[in-house]
Amino acid sequence: MRYLLWVGILALILVGCAPRLSYIPSPPGPKPPATQRPYTVNGKTYYPLPSSKGFVEEGLASWYGPGFHGRRTANGERYDMYQFTAAHKVLPMNTYVLVTNLENGRQTIVRINDRGPFVKGRIIDLSYAAARALGMHRQGVARVRLVALGEGHEIKTARGPKIVFDKIPDLTRGRFYVQVGAFRSLKNARRFSRQLRRLYPRVEVVRYRRPDGQIFYRVQIFAATSYKAAKRFEAVLEAAGFSGAFVVAR
Repeated sequence: MRYLLWVGILALILVGCAPRLSYIPSPPGPKPPATQRPYTVNGKTYYPLPSSKGFVEEGLASWYGPGFHGRRTANGERYDMYQFTAAHKVLPMNTYVLVTNLENGRQTIVRINDRGPFVKGRIIDLSYAAARALGMHRQGVARVRLVALGEGHEIKTARGPKIVFDKIPDLTRGRFYVQVGAFRSLKNARRFSRQLRRLYPRVEVVRYRRPDGQIFYRVQIFAATSYKAAKRFEAVLEAAGFSGAFVVAR
């Protein structure tokens, strides 16, 4: 009976909430920039994140070069394969990302200015320059870790301008959560969190203010104190129907 009860509760949550509430609704008033609006490719809809704060991800990276050199990117720039840029499906444009090649330990920083890759299993499409810096330009694909550094801001130093970022999260230890929803209504966020607590006791509602002043309430489930364990929990939630789930570090 207890097993059937939990199955029933899980079904109620998944059918009534998960797919429908996993994404941030478009706020009323002025429309967000085109690069921040949901978009559909090959029948699948993607929902760009309002912020890159705390974003970490592991998966396969690829790169694109001569065939796209000089073409327009998603943010309107001309793609330059010799600049350190990249395409990502949901990170905000102009986010700087620390990319680590997990196969050889090499690292580089890229700026997101395009959307993609739309090949199953791949999480980022790098420029030729970035792929070469990571030592993956010959094989074409490598397993990488992404850590969002934020949009970066320029400061003046005695040696000239320098770009600085938010503190990079420690991926070996810390507090990792999986975000499963974000709402403009605090009431809706709390109602969703109460439903989730029937299965996951460590659910939190976190208030977030976007740069344009819009307030959102993020629903996050505590996952683990290590990134790898948090990614395993993310996979469990995705299999349960939370297609928009992703790990954040706090």
